[in-house]
Amino acid sequence: MEIVIFKKDNLRLGLVLGLVAPIISLVVYYFVKFYPTFSIKDFFDFLRTNKSQITAVSVPCLVLNIALFTYYINSHKDSTAKGIFAATLIYAILALLFKFI
Repeated sequence: MEIVIFKKDNLRLGLVLGLVAPIISLVVYYFVKFYPTFSIKDFFDFLRTNKSQITAVSVPCLVLNIALFTYYINSHKDSTAKGIFAATLIYAILALLFKFI
């Protein structure tokens, strides 16, 4: 069964994919690295108090965006790829802001 929405070349689709993928990656990263030792609250408290770890967590969470971006570029769906790239930049800038503020 093929999902047609992922075949579209649409900036909005790229933004949605680019914003949702790191959240999914963060959940997977939490369960792989921190569960059951840390609760979700403890995990976010850990990140808040250990700002150096924000980069260590944000980079793996953006790996799914890299894969999506590569797929859409290779599929010649440039508008969707632009949306994913824009969302990736937003996440990277926010991670830097959280790290240094």
